[in-house]
Formats: sequence, C-alpha cells, structure tokens
Amino acid sequence: MSQHYTSTAKALHWLMAILLFGLLALGFYMHDLPLSPDKLKLYSWHKWAGVSAFLLVFIRLIWRFTHRPPALPESMPKIMQLAAHAGHLALYGLMIAIPLSGWLMSSAKGFQTVWFGLLPIPDLLDKNKELGDLLATVHQSLNLLFIAVLVGHIGAALKHHFIDKDDILTRMLPRHSKENQA
Repeated sequence: MSQHYTSTAKALHWLMAILLFGLLALGFYMHDLPLSPDKLKLYSWHKWAGVSAFLLVFIRLIWRFTHRPPALPESMPKIMQLAAHAGHLALYGLMIAIPLSGWLMSSAKGFQTVWFGLLPIPDLLDKNKELGDLLATVHQSLNLLFIAVLVGHIGAALKHHFIDKDDILTRMLPRHSKENQA
C-alpha cells in the first residue's frame, strides 16, 4: 500500500480546506454586518458554499471508503493513533453537522436556500423564530468546536513534520510523482 494519499484524496482534502476556511471567514465577517442588500448577498454566497461543502464531504467519504488511506506509522503510540482517528471522525461529523445546522436554521428563520440562485433546496422545518434563534446558536457553537478541532488537526500535522519528523504531513501534500496519479 502506498504511503501517500491518492491524488483525488489530496485534491478533495485541499479543496475542502480552502472552502471551509473561506466559509468560516465569511461567516464571521457577515454575522455582525447591518442588514443590507450586500449582507443578504453574502448570506446567499455562504449558503451556496455551505451546500457545496455538504455535498463534497459525502464525495470525500465515498472516496475514503473505497480507497483506503495509508496506515499510520507503527512507531506512533496506540493512544495517538486513536486520537488521530477520533480527530478525523470529529472533523467529518462536524463537516456534516455544521451545514445541516445552517440548513435547519435557515428553514426555521424562513429563508429558503436556493443553490447558486437556481436550485431551491427544500426547507426542513416550518418557520419558527425561537427555534431559528436556537439553531443559530447551535450553528455558531458547532463552528467554534470545528475551529478547535481544526487547530488540533493542523497542530498535530505540524508536530509530526517538525518534531516527530515523519511523513504524516507530507503524504497529504500535492506531489508530482507518477506514483500518486491514481
């Protein structure tokens, strides 16, 4: 088995990373803006990107289930291997829960999502202000948790690269060798 992820897994990882960092930045930026046409446009873009991320995570999961990732180094203590698996599970869970909470929140607040302005996404809940406000808090809390898990994920990758000096980080970096074109 290769010690590197496939080119497709790497592309999905980095595409999701860019998309999710953009969503986080846009979400925090637009949150406190005064109501205006510009704010509504940013909310639409945020929702479009959120739906896209929601769909991409399932593509990523299908790829991961059909293309086994490289094994963790045998030198890594079992507790660290469990922590790595738990961290990845948390990331995937949050990549599903966050857009779902946003979708539920938009539904409860009475703002239907129309993906890229073309495809209406059905509301999951009836309009309910109190529930919408609660779901806004849930959405924000999940995002803060996601940031904490991301910091741990990035910190662990950097620790492996600079302290442990293993290939945990480099095997997810883009490479141009022929062995990774699968």
